[in-house]
Amino acid sequence: MEDSNGANMFPWHLGVFDAHCHPTDTLSSLQSIPTMRAKVLTVMATRAQDQELVANAVDEYGISPDEANDAEMNWREGHRVVPAFGWHPWFSHQMFDEVEYNGASSLSPEQKVAHYQSVLNPRSEDETFLRSLPEPRPFGHFLGQTRSYLERYPLALVGEIGLDRSFRIPEAWLPAQVEGRDEALTPGGREGRKLSPYRVSMDHQRKVLLAQLNLAWEMQRAVSVHGVQAHGIVYETLAETWKGHERRVPSKKERKKQEAAVKVNAESAPNAEAAAETSSSSGAKPYPPRICLHSFSGPAETLKQYTAPSVPCEIFFSFSTTINSWSDSGDGKVEAAVRAIPDERILVESDLHTAGENMDSHLEDIVRMLCKVKSWELEHGVKQLGKNWRSFALGQH
Repeated sequence: MEDSNGANMFPWHLGVFDAHCHPTDTLSSLQSIPTMRAKVLTVMATRAQDQELVANAVDEYGISPDEANDAEMNWREGHRVVPAFGWHPWFSHQMFDEVEYNGASSLSPEQKVAHYQSVLNPRSEDETFLRSLPEPRPFGHFLGQTRSYLERYPLALVGEIGLDRSFRIPEAWLPAQVEGRDEALTPGGREGRKLSPYRVSMDHQRKVLLAQLNLAWEMQRAVSVHGVQAHGIVYETLAETWKGHERRVPSKKERKKQEAAVKVNAESAPNAEAAAETSSSSGAKPYPPRICLHSFSGPAETLKQYTAPSVPCEIFFSFSTTINSWSDSGDGKVEAAVRAIPDERILVESDLHTAGENMDSHLEDIVRMLCKVKSWELEHGVKQLGKNWRSFALGQH
């Protein structure tokens, strides 16, 4: 279909699914969700201040489990949100392991300083700065809260979680900055503050990530993962969850024997193959069922480790126009990765902090970009991406 100028009209009616966004960072924008053209916004939580805000958003605009099962997408008007609850690596220093503090639910001023000295690199001796940081929260409390959200919202994912080698935590608020901050923004973000020299240790980030991956396994929920300048350690951490449960890849000789056996079984008992598959896949394995690497920025070569036949977890990759660096020539690093990703494992996202027309615009841009790189017809691409989102977020194949 073309418009009066000969350009391809965008097929919003087929359904466009944003796999990763943060509209609760700008609460005033949420009221625009019912009028958006996107079919679904997968809304991520990141820190203490936005967990309940995401819950409130799904209470008002969320898709119900019954609606999610409707293949025709005949949902109630304005229902567009699927939530995700998690703790972002940028805020991981704000967590402490209560086991290390004899089960404490809060830390004394001295313990707070000691905690931040232990998780920040380089170690800081500036106690004024360390005391100005947020009061740390115990792992157990947060994980219990997240578990309750996942129980309350059966469609909820775990996210945004991950690892980040480059991020430095912001300096403390100055009095003038507090007085002049934009009240429309949800507290807890950087909001233009200068960055300190301190990063969160990778050991601590991994501890927070693994705890949340374990919860995602326990609750059998999909996961949205952040990774910046940490492609190797992200893979190692994810692979740690499925270590010992890799799929065995049969030899050519074994595959031929299996195919012959399946053919015989199918002829004698048509449901034998399905029964065997059900039997072999029964029981939850200790890794999340599905993982999306959001705004994936790794080189094409790294994809092989995620898409190898031995990997038992379904790995997806999402892309945006806000984070990913697309080349003018169309033959850059991101484009090479997109071409190497199996068609059924690619997703689109906006990663924006404000809902509304701008989010729709970014989603259209990234869909068109992926269709161009993948050499897909636009309508085919939109349908494929929608099918992929359902596979990732809802486990519908």
